[in-house]
Amino acid sequence: MKIRYMLLHAYGMGGTIRTVINQAGAMAEAGHDVEIISVVRRRRQPRFDVDPRVRLTALVDQRRGATADSVARKAWRRVRGRIVPRGEPAAGYFTERVEKAVIDCVSALDDGVLVTTRPALNLISARRTPRSVVRVAQEHMNLGTHREPVRRQIARHYGKLDAVVVLTGTDRADYQRLLPDTPVVRIPNAVGTLGRRLSSHDNRVVAAAGRLVAQKGFDLLIPAFGKVVREHRDWRLRIYGTGQKQDELHALIEEHGLRENVALMGQSDRLGEELAQASLYALSSRFEGLPMVMIEAMSHALPVVAFDCPTGPADVLTHGIDGLLVPPGDVDAFAEALGRLVADRELRGRMGAAALETVRGYAPDRVMPMWERLFAGLMSGQREI
Repeated sequence: MKIRYMLLHAYGMGGTIRTVINQAGAMAEAGHDVEIISVVRRRRQPRFDVDPRVRLTALVDQRRGATADSVARKAWRRVRGRIVPRGEPAAGYFTERVEKAVIDCVSALDDGVLVTTRPALNLISARRTPRSVVRVAQEHMNLGTHREPVRRQIARHYGKLDAVVVLTGTDRADYQRLLPDTPVVRIPNAVGTLGRRLSSHDNRVVAAAGRLVAQKGFDLLIPAFGKVVREHRDWRLRIYGTGQKQDELHALIEEHGLRENVALMGQSDRLGEELAQASLYALSSRFEGLPMVMIEAMSHALPVVAFDCPTGPADVLTHGIDGLLVPPGDVDAFAEALGRLVADRELRGRMGAAALETVRGYAPDRVMPMWERLFAGLMSGQREI
């Protein structure tokens, strides 16, 4: 089977990029003909390892010096494309030049499966990819987080696609209401290989990870942990990631007098090892798609404290079994849940073991056959998936 995955920037960082690269590798290992198409390229090498059996191509090389005619390049950048709606978080990437490159690429396809991985690319594929190609849209964020102009375009054009794949049951129901005549399928992202180093639950460390942006809610986590520290002065919170809120979060740490207890660790190439050093994981997001770092933490036997935000945490966690869910944005409740696990080593161990069992359902050998069945069904002309 010929399968093409289209990413905005396969050379960058992010959960979607890592997930799609891993998926492409798993499909190549299963014997399929697999290509990753990166719309733009801004680095010499990808940040994540790409299976050597997977072809990696780029449509627009935006590395410094890659285009000789810099005047023409700057002119292209000033003109926005016409298909990608304002409000799509990556709309700024889609200048006329970039949008045209995507349109030219998908219009020239005539066979196989094309998997697009964000609303901008899904919309272009819906409108320009020939029907001889099986067109599958991946949605890595829940429907409710998309801005109104994007939701209008989704409602108008996604029905032309052969299938829309979402990460959670909650999101499947939302998309199916919006697109009653389009196959909407839940396939979760696969966590990497299990059998990793497990937490001992003895280190007095809480881990959190993600981009330092408002979505991730670290401005809520820090004051919540400050309440925990009042009774547990020897515990530490380590937050992994980089982003635009870094200075604000440093200031918040100082404001709450937590310099000795909270550290912004930056980006880590050894995140799995760092998670294994912790005793529990905190997910403070205001919204999610499917929180893959949380699932990765669970693969190290870490219990989780999470806001019950839309969507993701409640689709994975069972409250009181493998983690604790608290009302969205409730800092006091989050602090209380953290304190409960911090104070109880036996509870951490019991919930951590349950988390490890839960995450087995996200192993590649469970998830990848779902994709193969979907692609095979669509290739044979099935609309009822």
